[in-house]
Amino acid sequence: MNTSRRKHQRSRLRTAAASAAAVALAATGLAALPSSASAAADGILVQYRTSASGASADQSEPWLKVRNAGSTSVPLSSVKVRYHFKADSASAAYRFACSWAVKGCANITGTFGTLANPTANADRYLEIGFTPGAGSLAPGADTGDMQLRFHQASWARLIQSDDYSFGPDRTTYGDWSKVTAQVNGALVWGQAPAGNGPTDPPDPTDPPTDPPGDGARLFDDFNYSSHTDPKINANGWSVRSNSGGPGVPGATWAAENVTFASQSGNSVMNLETSTAGTGASTEHTEILTKSMKFKNGTYASRVKFSDAPRSGPDGDRIVQTFFTINDLKAPMADDYAEYDFEYLPNGGWGEPANILYTTSWETYRPDPWEAVNAHSEVRASYAGWHDLVVTIDNNQITYYVDGQHFGTHGAAFLPERPMSINFNQWLIDLEGQPSTTPRSYDQQVDYVLHVKDQVLTPAQVNAMVGSYRSAGTTFVDTVPGS
Repeated sequence: MNTSRRKHQRSRLRTAAASAAAVALAATGLAALPSSASAAADGILVQYRTSASGASADQSEPWLKVRNAGSTSVPLSSVKVRYHFKADSASAAYRFACSWAVKGCANITGTFGTLANPTANADRYLEIGFTPGAGSLAPGADTGDMQLRFHQASWARLIQSDDYSFGPDRTTYGDWSKVTAQVNGALVWGQAPAGNGPTDPPDPTDPPTDPPGDGARLFDDFNYSSHTDPKINANGWSVRSNSGGPGVPGATWAAENVTFASQSGNSVMNLETSTAGTGASTEHTEILTKSMKFKNGTYASRVKFSDAPRSGPDGDRIVQTFFTINDLKAPMADDYAEYDFEYLPNGGWGEPANILYTTSWETYRPDPWEAVNAHSEVRASYAGWHDLVVTIDNNQITYYVDGQHFGTHGAAFLPERPMSINFNQWLIDLEGQPSTTPRSYDQQVDYVLHVKDQVLTPAQVNAMVGSYRSAGTTFVDTVPGS
């Protein structure tokens, strides 16, 4: 499959970053939890004020501070804050933005969800999270101003007077129990609307349970001899050799640079990307399923990202990926879908250093550029092996990295058609490293797993992969063709 449209990713992600996140309705099925808490042992409380106090407004502006009233330091990455509101219509979609924050807007995330038990003044929530770059709150410290806002995607005027967490008279900061906070999934502050409590996706640290025994699935341990091994084709894979995007114009997709070797008793696939500073010398790599037959369910892989080249000078703007995708049949076609893990060890798309993105796509138009997507990101090094899991059900898309929740994107981004499963490694451009000295980069893949129509926890994924390996199973594919 030609994935040339990816050459537009720099624009798309900068567009997404400009609005903080292109987020919409998340029809999340939430389990009931206790609906209230005070500043408990964790000592976290939330202060609130509004800078848009009218009964209606172009956008709601909940300004927040998170304060640590406890006696121990709390990592902000473990904190989630929820602002509850009433949607302006059942189909209304919302977008979040951060105008200014002491901790830096780049370290603050905002996603939307739907309450399991709607009330007269709340059926949605805006969840505020923090990246590791936000640091920790020492005892007695607070985040300082977080000047946040959200609006309807259509920019239609919204009604605030019926929103649960809205306080029209709150024009200066003060403790506000109608905004809730949780630490590591436990409610520690505030009172949610009646019958609702904040939840996270299933706790990936729970003891592993036996994975479901039924359900169609694909498992491949990538136990092949070379890119010409006939089992690759027989098992439904294509090693790309056709020209086109994404990446450096004039580059080739070198099938021979997809190799296999044994490491610690497992067969590992290696994708090598190399360049000597020109388009003609640049070789990208990609392997993908020939069939687009994968849709809802669980996708998992163990991938080794690298921050430095295997040889030669460092600095290239390289992208290392695991993703699912189908074809765009027309600009802004609503049946397009794509779900990405993308690691940029040297930055790119306006980012100065390493960053890991997860992105869920509804659609896009290549010219003039327009995109509808949601993304989560962490600006940190991810060099080394990582367990990547994404689950898709009828309500949302949820991403995990190394068993920890990384991001959740809403129902607006669910797939309408099946997709292929892909791994590739490619250079965005040659601007990050102008040298003409040859250099090469490696991305390694241990296995891939897809379980159709079943949402597995990361622990269940590990148990299933372990079961296959204990039985000596290197490949199975019972997923029916689309």
